[in-house]
Amino acid sequence: GSSGFGQDALESLAGTAGELDVKDCVHATKHVLDLFPNIDASRVGFCGGSHGGYLAGHCIGQYPGLFKVAAMRNPVTNIATMTTATDIVDWCAIETFGVGSYDWTKYRGPDREE
Repeated sequence: GSSGFGQDALESLAGTAGELDVKDCVHATKHVLDLFPNIDASRVGFCGGSHGGYLAGHCIGQYPGLFKVAAMRNPVTNIATMTTATDIVDWCAIETFGVGSYDWTKYRGPDREE
């Protein structure tokens, strides 16, 4: 995710990923299609990596009438298996169990032996 919209927007994603961010992408896509009528709306695709890949999967799944194809690079598709192989364990916990479920004071990364 990006901090381009400010800290409040960034923090609003916790527990709502796949909702607010998807709506933002859909709104932006529809806005561009309205601004540029020469774009063929029947051929709109979505490409993204990491969280963008996650968004691509959500967008094509939730809005198949708008997005016709998606290319996903290293998307989040299974949070349960991701928890043991990621640097964003906190995100996995919040998306799985909800806001307030993760104790930030107890987090520590693996040490050299781990």
